[in-house]
Amino acid sequence: MAEKMILVGGGLAGSLMSIYLAKRGYEVHLYERRDDMRQGNYVGGRSINLALSTRGITALEKVGLVEDILKISIPMFGRIMHSPEGALQYQAYGRDDQAIYSVSRGELNIRLLQLADAYPNIHMYFNHRCTHMDLDNNKATFQNENGEEVIVEGDVFLATDGAFSALRDAMIRNPRHDFSQNYESHGYKELEIVPSATGDFRMEEKALHIWPRSSFMMIALPNPGGNFTCTLFLPYEGEVSFEHLNTEKEIMQFFETYFKDAIPLMPNLLEDFKTNPVSHLTTMRTFPWVKNKSVLMGDAAHAIVPFYGQGMNCSFEDCVVLDKCIEEFSGDWDVILDAYQKSRKPNADAIADLALQNFIEMRDLVGLPEFLNKKRIEKMLVDQYPGLYRTQYERVTFSNDGYRDALLAGDKNDRFLNYIISEGLESRIEEKEFMQEKLQEWFA
Repeated sequence: MAEKMILVGGGLAGSLMSIYLAKRGYEVHLYERRDDMRQGNYVGGRSINLALSTRGITALEKVGLVEDILKISIPMFGRIMHSPEGALQYQAYGRDDQAIYSVSRGELNIRLLQLADAYPNIHMYFNHRCTHMDLDNNKATFQNENGEEVIVEGDVFLATDGAFSALRDAMIRNPRHDFSQNYESHGYKELEIVPSATGDFRMEEKALHIWPRSSFMMIALPNPGGNFTCTLFLPYEGEVSFEHLNTEKEIMQFFETYFKDAIPLMPNLLEDFKTNPVSHLTTMRTFPWVKNKSVLMGDAAHAIVPFYGQGMNCSFEDCVVLDKCIEEFSGDWDVILDAYQKSRKPNADAIADLALQNFIEMRDLVGLPEFLNKKRIEKMLVDQYPGLYRTQYERVTFSNDGYRDALLAGDKNDRFLNYIISEGLESRIEEKEFMQEKLQEWFA
């Protein structure tokens, strides 16, 4: 049985996985390139708010952290679309009691590190950047804050060091290792809607707000402090793009044209726009995830765009699946790691595809009458026939079903809705015997 576990990366997946391993009695050594954010040195990094949903909640339940995290989160029961004229359209995510939770990446990471620190068999090293990985001999080289090299040996190495993983970089240099990295033509910039003078929210706080504008969009997620973290997704180049937003006049004209209702809520708009960088959106796919006794997890294995709100949830689910494999195969790490990668790879590819699809839905479709009509019919089916008809969103967000199953089910759902509309069957949705027969015919 392997005893010494080395985690390269102390972010969300790394800190959670360290706890799973410690609970099983392993000696865990966690190396993180950044400062210890518990010391007040957290400056945000990628600070897009995270949407915690069922998969992530399931993972946190296993370490007893759910209640604490939900206390610092805000439930979002649906999305509110803002038209260019300022009209609002609400769309529920699911049943009235179903919500996703807006949570700060930094606060969540801090809580996980605090919990990890309570385990005597977890040892954490900050300001240690991985500079080299010897996959054949299970050795990693780190550079500490003094510039000194530290060579670390271990029985199993787990790469939880993000989209630009040092361990994956070593792995892809092996023959017959597949890797792809695709950047979107859009980038993103973070902005802020501030609280009112009394510290209250200036928009509905229990919803995700979207300003869909066909080829681009802005979203806003609530924070416990009464503000909203806004993210503008815009092409880098073209007629309407970041390349044409350089002067204060250009920036204000752009917002007056497309996001006029948001301007009074954003007194720091110009300062934020000029100060905050344009960040990139990328999808990374790689395989295999395992070499010798080293394994990729989280963004190191499957970096995805943020449009389904599943990046963190998917990474947390990696931890759940690997933990189940450890239990099932009783410490045989060759079998454990192979079973893990074979289970997770198809699902990681599926959620990458789903996230890209959802970008098109959020920016292009959510305001269209045809799309809204289809969603209205789908809501009727969900309300009338729970269990018989399940939306793709429900399968992804409010269940632990495989992402691949959800992807395939969504295609079938769309064909069924088109059938209902083309055959003029909407008026018969409440006819229980007729519609149950149709649903069983399509989905049995």
